[in-house]
Parts: sequence; C-alpha cells; structure tokens
Amino acid sequence: MTSAATVTVRLPGVLRPSCGGLKEFPLSVSSVRHALDAIERLHPSLHRSICDETGAVRRHVNVFVNTDHVRDHAGLDTALAPGDVLWFLTAVSGG
Repeated sequence: MTSAATVTVRLPGVLRPSCGGLKEFPLSVSSVRHALDAIERLHPSLHRSICDETGAVRRHVNVFVNTDHVRDHAGLDTALAPGDVLWFLTAVSGG
C-alpha cells in the first residue's frame, strides 16, 4: 500500500463556489481516487461538481496531476507524491 502524500488541490474559478471559495487546499492522500474520497467527505458540493451520481468523474471535468492528464497514467489510481498538484479543470465549449 502506498503511503499518503500531502498534495495541493487547485481549482478553477467555476468550481470554487462549491468549496467556500477556496482556490486551493491540501490533502494527505495516496492516489487520485483517495483524493476524490477525501473531497467527498470534506467538500460534498465540490465532489458533486466533479463526479456524477455513480462516482465517476463527469465528462466535462479533466483531472491532472501536475501537468499530466490522469488518463495518460493509471486513471483514478494514479499515485500521488508529496508536493504534487492535483488539478480539476472544467472543459470550456462555445459556439
């Protein structure tokens, strides 16, 4: 089992109202999946903005560890290391 690492969760402006306006906050977790579990406990409204009712990340939300999209690694099981930055970015579309 991987030990927990202190990482920083950073959010774009559109997600900040879901967690009291926080731009970023620390979590001590070992993977992206564990980060989502912690967010569900600490900021349930933010979790609902990121994940659907089945717990899957919403299609319009992109998840990055530092500069790497998690889909290019182990998905939600991507391991986190001390000092990593976990980004939840919403897709922007227009017409």
